[in-house]
Amino acid sequence: MMTAKVNAITGATGLLGSHIVEQLAARGERIRALVRPQSDHSFLKKYGAELCTGDLHNSESLRKFVTGADIVYHCAARVGDWGPWKLYRREVIDATANLLDASSSVGVGRVLHVSSITVYGHPKPRADLISEEEPLGQNLWLWDYYCQAKIQAEMICRRYQGPLTIIRPGWMYGPRDRNTLPRVVKALRAGRVKILGSGNNLLNVLHAADAATGAIIAANHSDVMGQAYNLSSSGEISQRQLLDLLTDLLGLPRITKRMPFRPAFWVGFLSEVIGHIIRIKRPPHITRYGVSLVGRSTGFSTAKARTQLGWTPRIKVEEGLRETLDWFQNQGLLS
Repeated sequence: MMTAKVNAITGATGLLGSHIVEQLAARGERIRALVRPQSDHSFLKKYGAELCTGDLHNSESLRKFVTGADIVYHCAARVGDWGPWKLYRREVIDATANLLDASSSVGVGRVLHVSSITVYGHPKPRADLISEEEPLGQNLWLWDYYCQAKIQAEMICRRYQGPLTIIRPGWMYGPRDRNTLPRVVKALRAGRVKILGSGNNLLNVLHAADAATGAIIAANHSDVMGQAYNLSSSGEISQRQLLDLLTDLLGLPRITKRMPFRPAFWVGFLSEVIGHIIRIKRPPHITRYGVSLVGRSTGFSTAKARTQLGWTPRIKVEEGLRETLDWFQNQGLLS
């Protein structure tokens, strides 16, 4: 039986947004999605979502989208580590400001803003975990546009006068991942992947369904307004274990070639320099972000989310990767 609560979701067909849609539908709650006219709406229709045509830069369609909403989930954003600053500014900063202006004008019940653990920048490796009290934007890189845009979007959220909560997910994967894991799989199949350093560094991979659960809990919790929460794994799997698991599932030989982390990092930087000079549209095969994502350990504390929200990740990496690769296969993305 459907409840009267209205959940308005941007980015509803993206990785996190789609998992939020699935879980809200399972709870019997009403779902309203902001969609472009030319988009494929079949996923949303499957879950009975109300479709609101418009975009994050049209104030009239935004006010219509958020009017009467009990919770607004802002999942839409430009993601990835490649593209011009004006695109990140438009699709992350301006989009957030526009949505919050519309939400404020109609008085929505609650906003759940999806940020990212990348807002911390690039803290130096250390033994202790990075908590929500950590300064943002540490050791920013040249062309660190996604990180800078997400930081500025959070600053806009902090100025919002209505009830709002922020989540900062880590490296997410799962069905409907069209960004990070597909690049990794493509590189594995092309034989471009090497173990970076020892390969023993722990990775903070998190299934999008676990992140969606955390988002829904935070959005419905009465005592967490104005708070930010890391949503990450506790370092369940190492780089080497992840690569072994992926190659095994894909039927590929395990990776044995190695490359020290620092040279790989600078190769990534050189690739970016060349990419900017020749103005390529797609990301280079190797980037500093990609090298750092896979090749270094950075632990994020989830103690605040666990204690205040009662949230904990439940999907094991092996189970989640198998499900994700099955989805890729069914979509014809592995052929």
